[in-house]
Amino acid sequence: MATFGSLSDRLTDTFKNLRTKGKLSPSDVDGTVREIRRALLDADVALDVVKDFTGKVRERALSDEVNKALNPAQQVVQIVNEELVAILGGQQRRLQFAKKPPTVIMLAGLQGAGKTTLAGKLGKWLAKDGHTPLLVAADLQRPNAVTQLQIVGEQAGVPVYAPEPGNGVGNPVKVAKDAMTFAETKQYDTVVIDTAGRLGVDAELMKQAAEIRKATDPDEVLFVIDAMIGQDAVATAKAFQDGVDFTGVVLSKLDGDARGGAALSVASITGRPIIFASTGEGLDDFEPFHPDRMASRILDLGDILTLIEQAQEAFDEEEARKVAEKFATDSFTLDDFLKQMQQLRNMGSIKKMMGMLPGAGQMKQQLDNFDEREIVRTEAIIQSMTKAERTTPKLLNGSRRLRIAKGSGTTVTEVNQLVNRFEQAAKMMKTVAKGGVPNVPGMGPIPGAGYAGRGKQQPKKKGSRSGNPAKRAAENAALAAGVKPGASGAPAGTGFGLGSGSKAKAGGPTEEELAALQKFMGR
Repeated sequence: MATFGSLSDRLTDTFKNLRTKGKLSPSDVDGTVREIRRALLDADVALDVVKDFTGKVRERALSDEVNKALNPAQQVVQIVNEELVAILGGQQRRLQFAKKPPTVIMLAGLQGAGKTTLAGKLGKWLAKDGHTPLLVAADLQRPNAVTQLQIVGEQAGVPVYAPEPGNGVGNPVKVAKDAMTFAETKQYDTVVIDTAGRLGVDAELMKQAAEIRKATDPDEVLFVIDAMIGQDAVATAKAFQDGVDFTGVVLSKLDGDARGGAALSVASITGRPIIFASTGEGLDDFEPFHPDRMASRILDLGDILTLIEQAQEAFDEEEARKVAEKFATDSFTLDDFLKQMQQLRNMGSIKKMMGMLPGAGQMKQQLDNFDEREIVRTEAIIQSMTKAERTTPKLLNGSRRLRIAKGSGTTVTEVNQLVNRFEQAAKMMKTVAKGGVPNVPGMGPIPGAGYAGRGKQQPKKKGSRSGNPAKRAAENAALAAGVKPGASGAPAGTGFGLGSGSKAKAGGPTEEELAALQKFMGR
């Protein structure tokens, strides 16, 4: 995650130095804690939070739980991870829904924090979860705020209640109150109220927000914080909590290049949990906030659970079963390959998904160089093929490949590379579908792992294995003549493959053997 990129790099480098030590001395712990403190302060984390965090880490790192551990360095990483989870709020906190609908969710925050876009994201997330949300345009001060919410609502597929045009016209408190009646009449089970913000905390903002809260009695008041404005976000949250109060926090713009200190400070300072995080500009770049998963991402330990959840949402289980059957029966086509690519793209950014893997921080340069448009080019190549060509790639001769390259705006080389990749992938997946271990290009099969579909072992070549050239030639000649070297009754040969006695006895070298030996010796 871009916001925590610098902090993650600093902490990872700090732990690298610990891994070379079999036992940690107090000076090692102090040095590590000092580096962690610097990393957190550089990330713009509040000073009080840094002091509390590093104090707990130092106390636990010097305790018996580390001294008696088999791997002290890993134990320290575990301690830092647990303390990070604690300052991020501990356990995940879910939205609280009303026992009697509609559930009212009020969004508040400074202007520019991303409330209006977040209202659309939240509405889409609620609709996907089986709810019937209604967005309410109660921001009547900011120019075109009502129009923006209507556009976002249309993109998200969520209805918007906007009786007033905005741009300074209308009473936001009356709009919010009327929206409650409208939602009950039309049987919407969730109401999301987008309120006005200001460029700074002022009395008018507090008064209006307090009046809307009093008029609607919301079940949740979510304070939207821009993760890019650092310490000022925490001060704003504290002031808003004192003036109006809120039940939870939403972090927006976590995909930015800011240092992310606000995210690590706000839960500790306000005592309110972070419930959601906005990780991009798209309406699907929105997810529930899991403190433990976020801590793992910061420490470059990966976030496999979120990756699995995204895959389950994007991939159709029935379609996946059909594809597995096609792999097993060798009927997987480029059409199926195209569907898989499109489902992969539905999961979102490939870079973000790769960033959730453990150790992704060490591949930062490769991830930065990855071109997301590669999937689009691959789709264009396949879509430029005829139905017969997708079903039977062997039809793709030179002229067909040239036509496909022109039709997709690519080169023949790119078409060739795609076909080769497809054939390799189909071959590997066929082996996996049969319960085997595939040959990975450049790696070969896993040592000691047999797999289905392996061809019969080639018979060993028959021949002499002697290290003596003369003896090897003689034994090979004997094999060619149908005589097994060293057979019963045959005398033990000397170093040159001749009989052990001065005269050749029965079973001694034949004329062919002697001729072969002489030829070998150059006579």
